[in-house]
Amino acid sequence: MDASPLIVFRKKKRGLFLSKHQTYEQRTEALITPILEENHFELVDVEFVKEAGSWHLRAYIDKEGGITIDDLTLVNHALSDLMDKNDFIQESYILEVSSPGLLRAFKKPRDYIRNLGNDVEVKLFAPISWEQDGKTYSDKEFVGVLKEYNAPAEDSVSGGKIVLGFEGEDTLEIEIKDIALIRRSIEF
Repeated sequence: MDASPLIVFRKKKRGLFLSKHQTYEQRTEALITPILEENHFELVDVEFVKEAGSWHLRAYIDKEGGITIDDLTLVNHALSDLMDKNDFIQESYILEVSSPGLLRAFKKPRDYIRNLGNDVEVKLFAPISWEQDGKTYSDKEFVGVLKEYNAPAEDSVSGGKIVLGFEGEDTLEIEIKDIALIRRSIEF
C-alpha cells in the first residue's frame, strides 16, 4: 500500500469567501460611512496593505471642492476612536485617513460619472486591436475623452463599458473588465 499523504483540494466558489483583510476593509467601511455622511464627505476606498514590514489601514476620502487637512484630522480622530472600541483587527497597524489625490484610479461608478467629458488615461491588461483608415492597430494604453460610461448596475463597474473619444470623430469602446487602470489624465 502507498504511504504517500492524502491531499484534498477544496474549490472555493468565487465571491463566497472573503479574506481576513477584505473583511477588515468592509468592517472599516461600515464604521467610517456614518462619519462621512454626517460631514458630507465621500468614501473613495479602504485598503489594508503591508508595506515595508508594517500593516497600513488606509481610508481615502473626498468631497466637492477637495478635502482639507482639518477634514482629514476630524475623520481620523473619529475613526480611530471607533477602531479602538471595536478592535477587530488582529495585526498591529497604522491608521491613515488620506485624500486620494488627483491621479487616483477610478474604483466606483461615481468616479466614471464625475469624469465624463474629461481626458482620461486607460491601461488595459492586454492589447486590443482595431481598424482605422484601412490599417490595423494594436495597443493597451490610451489617452482620450471619456465620452460614455455604461454599467449594468448602480453599485458595480463590472460588466460595463466605456467609450473613449479622440481627435475628430474617432471613438473606441472598451469593456471595463479589460481595464487594468483608468484615471484622470492631467498634464503638468
